[in-house]
Amino acid sequence: MKKNPKAEEIAVRRMELISPLLADGLDAAMLMQRKKEICEQAGLSLRSVGRYVESYRQEGFEGLKPKPRNANGHKLPENWDKILAEAIMLRRELPSRSVPQIITILELEGFVEPGVIKRTTLQDHLSANGFAAKQIKQYTKSGAASRRFQKEHRGMLYQGDIKYGPYLPIGANGDSKQVYLSAFIDDATRFIVHARFYQTQKVDIIEDSLRGAVMRYGKPDAIYVDNGKQYTSEWLTKACAKLGIRLLHAKPYHPEGKGKIEAFNKQLDIFIAEAALAEPKSLDELNNLLNVWINGYYHKKPHTSLGGVSPETAFRTSTRPLNYVDARLCAEAFLHTCSRKVDKTGCIKFDGKLYEVGVALIAQNVEVCYDPLWTAEIEIRAKDRKPFKVKVLEIGENCGVKPQLPENLTGVKPKTSRMLDGLNKANITHRTRKNIAVNYKDFGGDDD
Repeated sequence: MKKNPKAEEIAVRRMELISPLLADGLDAAMLMQRKKEICEQAGLSLRSVGRYVESYRQEGFEGLKPKPRNANGHKLPENWDKILAEAIMLRRELPSRSVPQIITILELEGFVEPGVIKRTTLQDHLSANGFAAKQIKQYTKSGAASRRFQKEHRGMLYQGDIKYGPYLPIGANGDSKQVYLSAFIDDATRFIVHARFYQTQKVDIIEDSLRGAVMRYGKPDAIYVDNGKQYTSEWLTKACAKLGIRLLHAKPYHPEGKGKIEAFNKQLDIFIAEAALAEPKSLDELNNLLNVWINGYYHKKPHTSLGGVSPETAFRTSTRPLNYVDARLCAEAFLHTCSRKVDKTGCIKFDGKLYEVGVALIAQNVEVCYDPLWTAEIEIRAKDRKPFKVKVLEIGENCGVKPQLPENLTGVKPKTSRMLDGLNKANITHRTRKNIAVNYKDFGGDDD
């Protein structure tokens, strides 16, 4: 079945929208409160939000994709830009105005004929321009103090963050280069499910961190991260949707919501100070020291917020089973994809390297599925063919160069050509051989 990128994008947005409604243990009052907050934020009705939740529970991620519309789809009025500008002005004048009220005013003032504007159409456009009810109300409401929270069981929520690390002599010519830590912590037990230093702070390190946590300790119900570009990438949104993980972002300028991971980052300063004394020379060496410190010190240290129990004990004694993911689904969720055209030699160029995919695919477009942290081998998907893997095409130094003889066949320098000597000897023998041809002069007789 052919994928519809637009439908997947809409499904991902809907998944992000309803994720707070899928948490375990919500009573009816709390569920309704969250529904109302989502409706205000996205400008949707309670009915629409409820329909999304029901579709997800029945069909999973596929149920969130929009159904095909009839051929006679709704068309925007020709003066839509002016109508939308007036609608935004009406919302700015009085943020509490509902979308139906705005439509009524537009109709009364003659900007549009009655019944032309659909409520959902105007809702979507107001939200896309940052003027949904909750989007504009956040500038008129006073801030409220954050309330401390803690999940009841392990695996319900992982908090993630990036921290600036020490400098290592891993740059060009041994120059010092700063490294970065990406970590995920289990909210209920303060157990570190993944922590590792990386050379960059690009989105790739978030992928590697989340994958490491999921593969080792199973997938959480949700992850809670900030609004940095590494955590708002299209890849992370899609990966979480495919795995059924709710992706939650902290409110801008409210870092206290990620208190557990922030507290761990402060503890990590102890390790960085100790690691400076050890003077690690490589990332591997630094990460090995980090694992020793986490498993031997942090995980075993009693935690006041856990009632004096260590994170390791809290995690190991939790009654909730770990939720492991099927290996194929996990691999699919963490793959990146792009398209390449096969050249006349049956190769494609990807990430600055050549990969041989076969002459049968010459001039065809193929889909490349890859792990950004491991491009030595990639998967190729082509029409009417099963997916297959290829490795980097090695162009060795012996390509086009005459190979040298093995050592046991060299080192003997002949004094002469034995072949020519043999031919010459044969020629001499031939010349001295008795002439067997008939010479008629030997028979005598007259000349006449």
